[in-house]
Amino acid sequence: MSVVLITGFEPFGGEDINPSWEVVRQLHQREIAGSRIVARQLPCTFGDSLSVLNAAIDEFRPRRVLAVGQAGGRAEISVERVAININDARIADNRGQQPIDTPVIAGGPAAWFSTLPVKAMVAAMRQAGIPAAVSQSAGTFVCNHVMYGVLHKLQDIADAGGGFIHVPYLPEQAVAHSGAPSMTLGMMREALEIAITVALTVDQDVPIVGGTTH
Repeated sequence: MSVVLITGFEPFGGEDINPSWEVVRQLHQREIAGSRIVARQLPCTFGDSLSVLNAAIDEFRPRRVLAVGQAGGRAEISVERVAININDARIADNRGQQPIDTPVIAGGPAAWFSTLPVKAMVAAMRQAGIPAAVSQSAGTFVCNHVMYGVLHKLQDIADAGGGFIHVPYLPEQAVAHSGAPSMTLGMMREALEIAITVALTVDQDVPIVGGTTH
């Protein structure tokens, strides 16, 4: 049976929980669309996150890799389109590192695009009543670092695809951030189940509008 590797992060930035790991771990050892789901937690640190991720990819040789991270302040499930080869940390990571204008992979290309059908994933989530959108930026913190690293690593694995999804705060986090949107864990879980199913069953993305004007 093929494997889908999904990852979430440990808490960071003063939070006690990280919704990405809370939802990802609920899918561990599930079977979706004929594939076994394996979940791994990544440290929210530059460098170490990719070491853990790459070790898991080497161990499981997954058919798909879907990394998930927290994007506090966003109101929708954000399916990322592109990762850029830059680390530019606004805050320090969980080891106190704060790289500025350094490459994720020295000598790597300027950017890697998701190899998952991002628009089809968004369309399927919306059809299920879940707020979702294509995102044009995964930021320049550890989430972008991991997305770029995933896509760079998967170049060496035939027929493997990978990408990144950002999830909003959970309601219990949003109460500490006045005015911040949130999403329930159940809706996030449904969104990931849909995303994984589409990633495994759709080969050609759908030609629908997913861009922005700014």
